[in-house]
Amino acid sequence: MPPPRTRGTALRHRLAELRGPDVPAKALDARALAALAANPGCRRRAILDGAGVNKAALAGALGSPSAFGQSQFAFMRGNAFEARVKADGGADLLRLAHEKLDPAAEPPVHARVPELSAIGPEGRAARTALALREAVEAGGWTLLDHPMLALDVAGSPAFLEPDAVVVHPDGGWTVVEIKSFPMLDGSADPAKVGAAARQAAVYVLALEEVAARMAPAPPVRHQVLLVCPKDFSNLPTASAVDVRKQRAVTRRQLTRLTRIEDIADALPEGTCFSPELPADRLTAAVESVPATYAPECLSACELAFHCRERSRARGAVTSLGRSVRAELGGLTTVGDVLAAARGEAGDPDDPAVAALRRAAHLRAEALGRQHPDNPGDERPFDQGHPQTPHQRAASPEAARCR
Repeated sequence: MPPPRTRGTALRHRLAELRGPDVPAKALDARALAALAANPGCRRRAILDGAGVNKAALAGALGSPSAFGQSQFAFMRGNAFEARVKADGGADLLRLAHEKLDPAAEPPVHARVPELSAIGPEGRAARTALALREAVEAGGWTLLDHPMLALDVAGSPAFLEPDAVVVHPDGGWTVVEIKSFPMLDGSADPAKVGAAARQAAVYVLALEEVAARMAPAPPVRHQVLLVCPKDFSNLPTASAVDVRKQRAVTRRQLTRLTRIEDIADALPEGTCFSPELPADRLTAAVESVPATYAPECLSACELAFHCRERSRARGAVTSLGRSVRAELGGLTTVGDVLAAARGEAGDPDDPAVAALRRAAHLRAEALGRQHPDNPGDERPFDQGHPQTPHQRAASPEAARCR
């Protein structure tokens, strides 16, 4: 008799079935986790990421390929810059960490760079935890190059690999993010810095789980070291980035995620997301999991184009943005919004309905002034009567002014 499956083994087997036979799992990285935490209500992304489904291949099989992702040129440039930063035992990186984060400590002259290789992600995570413990006990500076960290996400472990972690002489730990976008005159693109901070916040959370298993727990610094090329050169420079806000938001959003086994249990029997399936069966499998689309998904998820098409077909107001969705309360479709604005549906005491009707009244008045010959014309602005400069000069209003 085979041994009974434990809960963890059964979940892994179920996720492998969802992924498809002989389909390797795609690792859930910090970038994907940050995007998932930014949209915790999307069960579709949660189950696909939890099962290790390649969403880019899935989007292509659905007929909605996405251009989301890093170009090959940017990928190669980033790898070359990271190798430059970590050359000579990470001397430049440690110098920047000492300069930007811990100038009062002794200079990192004889820093340790432990070997972190092991079999499998679980083995590498265990080796990383041991190396962190040894670094704290030894004191001095230690550089961990591409350590492996584990973070529980909706009941399933996610293995994360930051660019580096620095252990300070006082035992504190700092996450290092190495990016290939330039830092001009000491500052970089705020949008790119924000994305890097959200990604680093995931690593900080994973490091805190490692520290919590040690006694006493070493401090995990909430200032991460962002290393970028200086101006337009290949020389590294760095800046300390406070990620306390991003860490708090990410922790709260990850806590709100529905557990993956609960989503898997609600799926129809035989559901599979393998890109090798026929298009109709694959579409039915994807549509069996509810999604929460928002325009922000276009820059964070490979399935964004597919979900946007379906959202627009249903007339969902979420396709207009989360802020619009929040303002409309219980009105979830564009049809409901238009009916409420025209007075055909909706509770007049509802603030959203009252605001829509007031807006519709003001719009009708504005269109009436724009079109005095047809005051009842309530066509949308983009279907009005645009006038050329010659037509405006010949209009009755212009004649009266003259």
